[in-house]
Amino acid sequence: MKLGDLTELAARNLREAILRNSLTTLGIAVGVASLVALLSLGVGLQQLVNRSVARAGLFDTVSVRPRQNTPFGQPGGGRRNPRDAASDLVPPRVLDDAARKEIAALPNVLEVNPEERFTAEARLEPNTQLVMVAGMPPSSQNSGTLDGLMGSFFSGPDAEEVIVQGDMAKRLLNEGQPPASLLGKEITLRFAQRQALPPPSQQAASDPPNQAVGPDEEAMGFSIVPSEKNFRVIGVTPSSDSGGGPVGFNNAGIYLPLAVAEKLQVVQQSDLREMSRSGAADGVRYAALNVRASSPAAVAAIESSIAQMGFTSFSLIDVTRNLRTFFAIFDLFLGIFGSLALAVASLGIINTLVMAILERRREIGVLKALGAADRDVRQLFFAEAGVMGLAGGIFGVALGWAIGRAIQFATAVYLRRQGMNSPNIWSVPLWLVLGAVAFAVVVSLVSGIYPASRAAKLDPVEALRYE
Repeated sequence: MKLGDLTELAARNLREAILRNSLTTLGIAVGVASLVALLSLGVGLQQLVNRSVARAGLFDTVSVRPRQNTPFGQPGGGRRNPRDAASDLVPPRVLDDAARKEIAALPNVLEVNPEERFTAEARLEPNTQLVMVAGMPPSSQNSGTLDGLMGSFFSGPDAEEVIVQGDMAKRLLNEGQPPASLLGKEITLRFAQRQALPPPSQQAASDPPNQAVGPDEEAMGFSIVPSEKNFRVIGVTPSSDSGGGPVGFNNAGIYLPLAVAEKLQVVQQSDLREMSRSGAADGVRYAALNVRASSPAAVAAIESSIAQMGFTSFSLIDVTRNLRTFFAIFDLFLGIFGSLALAVASLGIINTLVMAILERRREIGVLKALGAADRDVRQLFFAEAGVMGLAGGIFGVALGWAIGRAIQFATAVYLRRQGMNSPNIWSVPLWLVLGAVAFAVVVSLVSGIYPASRAAKLDPVEALRYE
């Protein structure tokens, strides 16, 4: 049978039972719509997480710590990076300036910055608040971590300026004042400062305290003294209830230029631990370094190189591997539940075609008497099933898209009423559209196997005697 004849017969048969075929096609469309709506929600949530982390530049950031200094509960603490296991024979090293330069020389490393993070008391009369302060490198200005910033970024790397997180700004201001009113004001930070002790040769009774140490002499430790410094507020980030604020390893309440934070010589958590181990300061040592790679693809090689140096490393890519596995399983379950409606629709296809066989027995007998082969009869029923699947798939994708838009709109209205931003939690990529239509056609063709085989096996003599 020629293709034109096959198409004409299939179209005529579909038109003759248009109501029944339309209802069957609608059943397929509902199944495809449920599949598309559920999967688009899963894909949208996954893209939302990826956008939030990638926008903050965290996929290309590696946190490096001394292997023996990684406490449980901090990034890398309490967990073993699989790449570190291969370097167990490499002795642990001190994370000092030499190590920093060595890491900076690795391929695909853009910058290496120390992690400056400390607790201080912020005072804006008459209010005081304990706050976590973190140093922020100049590259953060273009990383997307400060989206929605009110004010401006630091005027220079040595500027005595701060950026305040929105929630902290509310605590420092009087009730009813907007966070933006903090711009231009000066706040005072009180913190514990580290001052090096002079060697014994300079510790005479007449010597003033905290005297500078000579270049050829070794300091015997440090003293901790209270210190305070004034800073001008030049930026305020969105508060957490608006879904804003910086995201990163150094998420804090107040941000200083990194160079300024280093010069403050604030006592770090690792200082006392280093003193108890080594007894004397041996140059600048870092509690942690944040390494920025040229791209997320380069992170794995950088982590391996860092492990071979004797340090431990941590990146959010290690965590997102498990996250991607979770979303893959999540999407699988959504797809299974969405396919149940399509499976029910396939029963409708079988029912429609079986009924068509009973109604068209005489027609099938005439076709066979005129020389139509069993294959031609099967192709005729397959063509009808395929057309219903294709039409149902296209209409179902459109219906699923509309359902997804409705869910997105309702979610946005609800979140705005709660005073929060409304992120995009819905996405229908091209592969989902094509996959849903193809899946509908395949399910329809599979559902048509039994009716087509049954029609092809009809005896033409018996079929002509029917009725």
